[in-house]
Amino acid sequence: MSRTDILESIKKAEASARSRIEQAEVDGKSAVANARRTSLERIQNAESQAHKNYESLITKEKNSLVAERNTLLDNGKKEAARIEESAEKKLQEAKNFLIEEFVRVIDVSS
Repeated sequence: MSRTDILESIKKAEASARSRIEQAEVDGKSAVANARRTSLERIQNAESQAHKNYESLITKEKNSLVAERNTLLDNGKKEAARIEESAEKKLQEAKNFLIEEFVRVIDVSS
């Protein structure tokens, strides 16, 4: 091979190497861009899932508190009814006692 052929071969090899390096840089930038895009999507998906989980837990706790509130209200209404019934019985007893005392006072004075 002549010197000119060798130089031409070297130039072709250098051009091929430069082309490969440029392509590798383009591929590298593309890979980095894809990685950033993928990581951003994953972060957004994770945040969305966390928000859904948060909302689900809040709804569950609200429902639990509503159920507990209703239970307490029912128990309070039952207790109030029991107290009212007891008070009515005692009120009737008090009326009967006052009537008996009034009648006895009238009988004694007659």
